[in-house]
Amino acid sequence: MTQVKYKRILLKLSGEILGGEKGSGIESSIINALVSQIHEVTKLGVEVGVVIGGGNIFRGVQAGSQGLDRVTGDYMGMLATAINALALQDRLEADGVHTRVLSAIEMKEISEPYIKRRATRHLEKGRVVIFACGTGNPFFTTDTAASLRAMEVGAEILLKGTKVDAVYDSDPKKNPNAKPFGKITFMDVLQKGLKVMDAAAISLCMENNLPIVVFNVGVEGNLKRIVCGDSVGTLVEG
Repeated sequence: MTQVKYKRILLKLSGEILGGEKGSGIESSIINALVSQIHEVTKLGVEVGVVIGGGNIFRGVQAGSQGLDRVTGDYMGMLATAINALALQDRLEADGVHTRVLSAIEMKEISEPYIKRRATRHLEKGRVVIFACGTGNPFFTTDTAASLRAMEVGAEILLKGTKVDAVYDSDPKKNPNAKPFGKITFMDVLQKGLKVMDAAAISLCMENNLPIVVFNVGVEGNLKRIVCGDSVGTLVEG
């Protein structure tokens, strides 16, 4: 059997990834490809938690420009993550993967309430646990929720699945000479203002010594390579 480096992981996915090239809505080919990669690592015995954003549907930070109160906007964004969580759950179950959606905002008809011990038990039983509605609080991003949930359930690493293959010293779309980092420290990320995750999420991981890997989740097999110990994307550590 293939040896794995990480037994329990937390995968953070942005909502925009589900939207494909448009960045909005849910693209069936994208979600099916994600399901394939997640299923692949569960077959290796890896316990998988997923935090998913809602930016393909609504982002709380857009609220002000649309005349909405920021708190209201953030709650709307949380509901968007629940939609994405249900979509991911549906495709995983159809692929034969047992799942549970745990929500920070109680919605008993469609999900279980988030309770740390319950989440941990589901992971131990081999179920993919999808965490919906962020932390359940306005002003906190799903990046921060991912850092928090990863530490609460004892994940060994936080995997930030993105559309880019690494963290760069500048925007590769604007600067053709931008250089990717193989490894970088939490402090360098904060001091250089690199767009890995928001500052609260980075600080939380730094304080608790939880490594982060930023990688292109759109490349087939990347998730498996990481859990097996291959060097993929950018490793952010203390």
